[in-house]
Amino acid sequence: MIKLEGIGASRGIAIGPVFQFERAELIVSPCAVTDTEAEICRLKKAIEVAVEELQQVHEKALQEAAASEAEIFEAHLMMLQDPELWGQIEKSVREDKINAELALVNVTKTFTEMLKVMEDEYFAARALDVQDVSDRVLRILLGVAESPTEGLEVPSIIFADDLTPSDTILLDKSLVLGFCTAEGSATSHSAILARGLGLPAVAGAGKAVLEIANGTQMVLDGGKGVLLLEPDAGTVQVYRARAERAKSVRENALKNASELAATADGRTVEVGANIGNADDARFAVENGADGVGLLRTEFLYLERAALPTEDEQYQAYKQILDVMDKGPVVLRTLDAGGDKEIVYLDMPKEMNPFLGERAIRLCFAHPELLKTQLRAALRASVDHNLKIMFPMIATLDEVRRGKAILEECRAELLAEGKQVAEDIEVGIMVEIPAAAIMADQLAKEVDFFSIGTNDLSQYTLAADRTNARVAHLSNAFQPAVLRLIRDVIRAAHAYDKWVGMCGELAGEPLAAPILIGLGLDEFSMSPPMVPLIKQIIRGLNADDMRGLANEALNLESPEEIRALVKSRVPIADIAT
Repeated sequence: MIKLEGIGASRGIAIGPVFQFERAELIVSPCAVTDTEAEICRLKKAIEVAVEELQQVHEKALQEAAASEAEIFEAHLMMLQDPELWGQIEKSVREDKINAELALVNVTKTFTEMLKVMEDEYFAARALDVQDVSDRVLRILLGVAESPTEGLEVPSIIFADDLTPSDTILLDKSLVLGFCTAEGSATSHSAILARGLGLPAVAGAGKAVLEIANGTQMVLDGGKGVLLLEPDAGTVQVYRARAERAKSVRENALKNASELAATADGRTVEVGANIGNADDARFAVENGADGVGLLRTEFLYLERAALPTEDEQYQAYKQILDVMDKGPVVLRTLDAGGDKEIVYLDMPKEMNPFLGERAIRLCFAHPELLKTQLRAALRASVDHNLKIMFPMIATLDEVRRGKAILEECRAELLAEGKQVAEDIEVGIMVEIPAAAIMADQLAKEVDFFSIGTNDLSQYTLAADRTNARVAHLSNAFQPAVLRLIRDVIRAAHAYDKWVGMCGELAGEPLAAPILIGLGLDEFSMSPPMVPLIKQIIRGLNADDMRGLANEALNLESPEEIRALVKSRVPIADIAT
C-alpha cells in the first residue's frame, strides 16, 4: 500500500478504481486567411454557439449543485462577452491574417500565462477558467463534438492533471465516486463544484498520480487530503467503517436539521448559512438554517456589465428576505476588491489589492455605490429581520462614517414617503487584527460583530491564503487567531453585544467545541454543513467546552489543537 498526500478539497471518503481523465486534444493548424472579416464572422458564430452551450451547462449545474456553484458558469458567460479578450483575438486575425483558431490559441495563452506567473493560487484557478472558455470556442471552431468521457463504465475516482468546471459538471455523476487532481487547490472551481455536488476531492496531489493505471484500487480521503493506492483489505474495511459512521452522523443530523442547536446544559446558539441569492436561501432553509449569517452581495455586481440599480437590488434582497420570512438575515455591504474586481468601476491596479482599496474603503471612495445599496436594503427590510454589516472595518471612524451614511439613506427614504424597518441592527466584520484588538471600543458603536476567519487568519499570520507556498500558515486553528477570537467575544459580551462567525472556521466540525467554549453566539456556514454543526453542538456541554477551549489556547500548533478536540469530542472527528 502506497500513501500519497495532496490538499483536502472536499470532505468525504471514496473507495474504488482509478479512472484517468484525458481531455480530447484540440489540434490547431496555422492557416493564412485573405478574407479576415469572414473569419471574424466565423469566430462570432462560434461564440454564439458557446453561449448556448454554457447556458445549458449552467442549468445542469443549478440542478446538481447549489446556485452559488452554478454562478461559475455565469462568470464564464461573462468571459464570452469580454471586449478586451475577444477584441485582441479579432485584432490578431486582422493584423496577422491568421485563422480564428490560431488567434484564439495565441491570445488565450498570453492571458493564462499572465495569470499563472502571478504565483497566486486564486489567479491560477482563474487561468483555468479562461482556458475552459477558450477550449469550448476552439472545439466549436474545429467542429469537434463535446462527448461524455469514453471508457468510464463503472463508478470510479476521476484522476486528472486538472479539471475545468465544465469537465466537472458534465461528467455522469452516477459514475463518479470522487476527484483527484495533480494541480489545483481547495479554491479552484472544480473543488468548489465537488463540494457543491457532495463528492470527495483531493487537489494538488502532484504529477505522480497521473501515472497510476486505470482500474487501480484506491482510497481517497477528501477531508485529510490522503490517497492510499492498492490498500489491503483491513485498511479498506477501516475506511468503509469511517465512511459509514460519517454517513450515519450526517443522515441523523439532516433529520433533526430544523431543531435548535442547544447544548446538553441548555445553551442555545444560532446556526445560519452563508448565501448569495434566493436559490441559496431556499437551500439554506432545506438544511435547517436558523437564518442567514452572511448575505454576500458582491454577486449582484460581479456578474454584469454595469452597476445594478437600486430597484434591481431591492428586488434581489426582498426575494431573499421573503424566503427567510422572519429569520435574521445579515446583509454584508459590497465586499469588492482584493480578488473580486469589478471591471466597469475602472478600479486602479494595486501592488497588493488585499491591502488596498477594497470593501468599505472602495465604498467610501464611491459613496453613491454604498448609498444605492443601503437604500435598496432599507426598502427591502420592511416586515423582515434584516441586519446590515460593514466589511473590512479597521477604525472607529470607519464605523461612524458607515452608520452616518446609513442614517442619511434612512432619512432620505422617509422624506420620500417610503417605508423602512424601524429597528435594524448594524454590525461589522472583524477580519482585520486592528478591529480585533480594538474590539472593546468598537463594541460601543455597533450591535454585533461577525468574525471573518479567512481574512483574519491571513492578515494575522501575514500569509496570503491564496498562495500555495504560505497557505498552510493562514490557518484559523493557529493559537494566535483563536486568541484574537476569544478577545473579540469577551469585548463584545462586556457590552451585551452578540458575536457571530461567518468564516470557514464556523463550518469546521473540529472547531465547533472550541467556539462553543469561547462563547460564540452565532455560527454561519455553507448550507450543507448546517445540520452537522447543529448535531455536534447538541452533543456538547458548554461548561466542559470552556475548559477545552482554555486548554486549546495554551497549545503551540494547529495540529495539537485538532488532536485535543479529536480526543475529547469523537463525533467532531467522525464528521471530518
